[in-house]
Amino acid sequence: MVRGADSGSALPVDPAIVQAVGAVSAARLRATDTRLVAFGTRNLFSNDQGTTRGVYAARGWIAAQFREIARGSGGRMTVAYDTFMQPKTEHIPRAVEVSSVIATLRGDDPSRGTIVISSHYDSRNSEGNDPTADAPGADDNGSGTSCVLEAARVLVAMHFKATIVFATFDGEEQGLFGSAHYAKVLHDAGVDVEANLNNDIIGASLGHGGESAPNEVRLFSEALPSGTSLARVNLLGSENDSPARELARFVDETTHAYVPSMHTSMVYRADRFLRGGDQESFSEQGFAAVRFVEARENFDHQHQNVRVENGIQYGDLLQFMDFDYLARVTRMNVAALATLALGPRRPQASVLVRDLGYDTTLSWKPVPGAVSYEILWRATSDPAWTHQQNVGTMTSYTLGLSKDDNIFGVRAVDAAGHRSVAAYPVPVR
Repeated sequence: MVRGADSGSALPVDPAIVQAVGAVSAARLRATDTRLVAFGTRNLFSNDQGTTRGVYAARGWIAAQFREIARGSGGRMTVAYDTFMQPKTEHIPRAVEVSSVIATLRGDDPSRGTIVISSHYDSRNSEGNDPTADAPGADDNGSGTSCVLEAARVLVAMHFKATIVFATFDGEEQGLFGSAHYAKVLHDAGVDVEANLNNDIIGASLGHGGESAPNEVRLFSEALPSGTSLARVNLLGSENDSPARELARFVDETTHAYVPSMHTSMVYRADRFLRGGDQESFSEQGFAAVRFVEARENFDHQHQNVRVENGIQYGDLLQFMDFDYLARVTRMNVAALATLALGPRRPQASVLVRDLGYDTTLSWKPVPGAVSYEILWRATSDPAWTHQQNVGTMTSYTLGLSKDDNIFGVRAVDAAGHRSVAAYPVPVR
C-alpha cells in the first residue's frame, strides 16, 4: 500500500467497479467448472471425440457461453477461434490442430490499447498426450477458464476506454501452443497490449498437508523483459522495475481497494520454479504480463490419473475446489481489469540527468484524459511503493530526494480517480 508524502493515499473506489466486483458469483463459477469437468478430458489430442467429450466439445461450449454473454454488449463483443496447425515436436507424437477461444470487447477510445485476461482450457492427466483417459482439470485449468468467463459476464455491459480480450487458450499443457500463437498474432498485427492477466490453477485453498490459505493468492511477474541489456539494468538498478513488476504492484493496490479480504503475495519470478504458463508467451512478445496462482498447490491433484492409491485420492477433481476462494480471486481480476480499462494509460517518463546533484527531476509526456499525475518512490531495498505525491497537471517536477538511494515512478490520474500503472522513468541527459 502506498503511503502519501503529505496525506493518506488509499485509492478511491469507483462505484461501477464495486458493483462489477460484487456481481461475481461463486455459484456460477461452480456451474461453469462442473460443466467443463463433464467433458471427461480436454487433452489437446482429444479433438476427435465428438460433441459431448473432449477438447473440441469443450471449445464449442466455451464459445457458446461467450456468444451468450456477448448478447449483453450492444454489438461490442465478438467471439472467434484462433486456430492453427501445430507441427510435431519432440514432446508431442504428431501434428495437431490447436484452437483457442477469443472474445473481444471493443473499447470506446481508439487511441487506447488492449488488455488481455487469459486462461487455458485444455487439461491433462499423468500422461500429457493421453487423449482417452479422464483428465477432469477442475483446478488446472477449469478454475482459470471459469474466472475468465465470469469476468466477461460481469463486465460485458460496461463501457471501457481500452479494448478487453477474454482469451481461453488450447495446448498450454504441451508447450503454451495456443498463447504463443495468439500473442505473436497480436504482436505482428501491431496491437498495443497494455497488460496480460493470466489465470492458471486459482481454485483451491488447501495445500498438500492440509494447510489453508483461503485469503491469499500468488502473483508472479518477470524481472527482465526480452532484449534487456544486463549492463544497463545493473547501471540503473532497475532489476525490480520491469513493466510486469509495475503491473503486479498495480494489481496488489487495486486488490487492497476492492477486495480487501485478499492478500496478494507478489512473487518476483516469471513463474513457479522451473515451471511456466501462458503469461510467458505475452512476455516473450514484449507485453507486460502476470500470473495468478493459488497460494498452496497440491500436486496430488495436478497432472495425475484419477485413482485411489494407498488410501490417497489422486486427480484434479471438483471435490478439491473451493468456489468461494475462486470467487475472491476472480474479483481481484475484475477489479484490476476494469481499473486498467477505464483509467488512463501509463505515462512515458524520464529522469533528467545533468550534472552531479542532490535532488531528482522527473518529466513525462501528457496523457490523454489525465487531470493530474502522481510521483511514487521507495528505497531501493523496498519491494513496493512506499510514498506518493500528487503534482497536479505539471509534467516536470523536482524532488529533494537522491536518485542514488530511491526508485521513482510516475502514474496518471483521471477525473474519476482511476490510476494508471506506474511508469519507471528512463534516464535522459
